[in-house]
Amino acid sequence: MNEQLQQFLTGRIWLREHTPFPREVIDAHINSGHIHLKPGIITKTESVLFWQSKKSVCNRCHNTNQSFFHTFNCARCSKSCTYCRHCIRMGRVSSCSELLLWAKQHARGANAHVFTWSGELTLLQQKASEELLASVEENQSHLLNAVCGAGKTELLFPAIFASLQAGKRVCVAAPRTDVILELFPRFRKVFPNTTIHALYGGAPDQQEFAELVLATTHQLYRFEHAFDVVFVDEADAFPYYADETLQAAVSKAAKQHAAIHYVTATPTKSLKTTNQSILTRRYHGHDLPVPKFDSLWGYSRQLKIGKIPHKLQKWINEKIETDTPFLIFLPTIEMLENFPGELPRVHAEHQDRKELVMQLREKKIPGLLTTTILERGVTIENVHVAVVGAEQPIFTFSALIQISGRVGRSAQYPGGDITFFHHGISREMDKAQDAIKGWNRS
Repeated sequence: MNEQLQQFLTGRIWLREHTPFPREVIDAHINSGHIHLKPGIITKTESVLFWQSKKSVCNRCHNTNQSFFHTFNCARCSKSCTYCRHCIRMGRVSSCSELLLWAKQHARGANAHVFTWSGELTLLQQKASEELLASVEENQSHLLNAVCGAGKTELLFPAIFASLQAGKRVCVAAPRTDVILELFPRFRKVFPNTTIHALYGGAPDQQEFAELVLATTHQLYRFEHAFDVVFVDEADAFPYYADETLQAAVSKAAKQHAAIHYVTATPTKSLKTTNQSILTRRYHGHDLPVPKFDSLWGYSRQLKIGKIPHKLQKWINEKIETDTPFLIFLPTIEMLENFPGELPRVHAEHQDRKELVMQLREKKIPGLLTTTILERGVTIENVHVAVVGAEQPIFTFSALIQISGRVGRSAQYPGGDITFFHHGISREMDKAQDAIKGWNRS
């Protein structure tokens, strides 16, 4: 048996042609029963009265939406083949594709885990952390409902460490790549002896067995019955909350009967768990900065003709003059790219956004223009924030809460400016402001 192959495939469901092992090695392990094969797509014909229809299922992402399947003349098998467009970015899975699963004894970690975090939890944090730990040990699902900046990540550490010491494999998943990039160095520092993988689109190859996996929820399409303990961070974020196949991917990645735990500041009603902890205060004890509303009439028209509205330009100038880092959130990519001036800008397709965020953190640039891609998972000391077009539908209650949560996260700079520039106040803006005021009163 090839131990490297065992470590790579344990818990994974992997497209054969993407496996970084020689064909003869794969064939030998198939023949010996170590590897189980699944077809990429299963298509069945169903009869309803006088009609017959074909229904396809993708064995990797479990998509059953027929609009995401396409049939073509396949050069590989010389037959009519169906492929899944839903997970096409991870390599095409078609009817003649083979998916590999490890069928024998699974690999296990051999590390002596060390916990090196030297911080201290507040009494409220300690209570929530102990409640979460109890749920994890009892294998009961748990929702950690904590305001932005409450120290949610630190609350996970004891439960993760206890799970690792018990020989369990742990996954921390999040819908956004930026969250995984933010978490990875922190977890490596806290668990220095643990093999940790960070999986996201464009991540470097990582082949050995990892006891702790940080992954975007999309990457969990490639796992099946892999994890004893699963945490979903920012569980209300797009696209996870709106995509049933991503929710199914998380369930598929967990071992049978393993509880799934959720972490967020803005839980949706669909997040049903056995237990719940609520934290309405930040770790440093200061109030959450309350967003201010400031009218910016006709901002869209002014920006289209290449003019920054006076109030917004004044806001930008004040931040630059005081050397205060800032983020400006815009409702559309078009508005972002056409924004006058030389300020750096990022959106979901920008490959260098990690570097630009780091430059802002290090004060190498004064500020960033961004879409909602940076609403979560980004911590920049003393950052101030403006939302342009806060009344637009893209800025939902949860988005506005998360955006506001970028401000005042540091104990050294617990306050800061969060301004909603608008062309009319929306209900979502009111809800977000009222919620923050309510948390500060509690």
